[in-house]
Amino acid sequence: MGFVAGILALLALTHGYLYLRVVRDVVRSRRGRVTGAVVLTVLGLCTAGAFLTRRVLTAEQAAPLHHVGYLWFALALYAALVLVVGELLRLVLRVTGRSSPERRRFLARAIAGTAGVVALGTVTYGAVEARRPRVERREVVLDRLDPAFDGFTIATVSDIHLGPLVDGADLRGFVATINAAGPDVVAVVGDLVDGSVADLGRYAAPLRELTADTYFVTGNHEYFSGAAEWTQFLPTLGVRVLRNERVTLRRGAATLDLAGCDDRTAAASGVPGHGFDLDRALAGRDPEAPVVLLTHQPVMVDRAARAGVDLQISGHTHGGQLTPLTHVALLDQPVLAGLTRIGGTWLYVTRGLGFWGPPVRVGSPPEITLLTLRSGR
Repeated sequence: MGFVAGILALLALTHGYLYLRVVRDVVRSRRGRVTGAVVLTVLGLCTAGAFLTRRVLTAEQAAPLHHVGYLWFALALYAALVLVVGELLRLVLRVTGRSSPERRRFLARAIAGTAGVVALGTVTYGAVEARRPRVERREVVLDRLDPAFDGFTIATVSDIHLGPLVDGADLRGFVATINAAGPDVVAVVGDLVDGSVADLGRYAAPLRELTADTYFVTGNHEYFSGAAEWTQFLPTLGVRVLRNERVTLRRGAATLDLAGCDDRTAAASGVPGHGFDLDRALAGRDPEAPVVLLTHQPVMVDRAARAGVDLQISGHTHGGQLTPLTHVALLDQPVLAGLTRIGGTWLYVTRGLGFWGPPVRVGSPPEITLLTLRSGR
């Protein structure tokens, strides 16, 4: 609830600022200002309603409100960003002594108009981009990988966020794309759902159609959505859930360990028996064999590096999703997306497939990642 309260506070501040700079500073008539205030209030209530009814309405019932509320939220944020930049121009006029009432009025209208055009263009582009997933192909050289596993492929997906804005038809399209890529295994690294099994179980049904062995680890959103039920339900769709455990993959005498851990937030979720435990996942393994770790949040890479993990695959960040507004994720995570090396561990962070909040992606197109492992021997 603390996070939602913060979002609602941001929503209120954004709308107050929009009223000051778009309505009060631009509209001269009292009727116009009242109309502007009413419109902003209604749109703001739609956004607040989308946040507050996520666990009350079914996915179908919530879809219209979520589309309107969250799209408006993105528009409001980008408009506010442009208006903040416009404050610099206002400051220049004041400092240079050129801030006459006529110039202030003209500048207010110019900045408001620019904010509207930029926000609408950005969000329209981002809404289209969010529905165009692509396959990213990357190679990762693992020094300890046996040549028998050279060319082994892992299709990685994350942050699908099944719910009011991403449904079973969307997932069926993702599954078809994954199958067409022909991976050796599929890794779903968290935040598959935003809702209960009762509401979204049918949306997840296309996972049955995956042709490669599929593994899943929980993300933070599973712990808002009934993680215990989902970890029991997914195996009925042919998806193996890795909860602080590993499987050993074999090609002849060669082995590759694939480990998976509960999300970082699991221990605080109150779900009995859930919690990130890398030691348990790696206990008893052959220390000479390479290990690939699936865990939702990139920040766990420090622990992975200390444990000698060769490759960690994560999601969570959405690659930023709304560039540059959500780059604040870097305050908590080491990277937003892509392949990087932390100590002796490779870290790949996928941008994910879905979205949280606005169905918009700016500077962070959705991806299915096909990671090909190469032997460094």
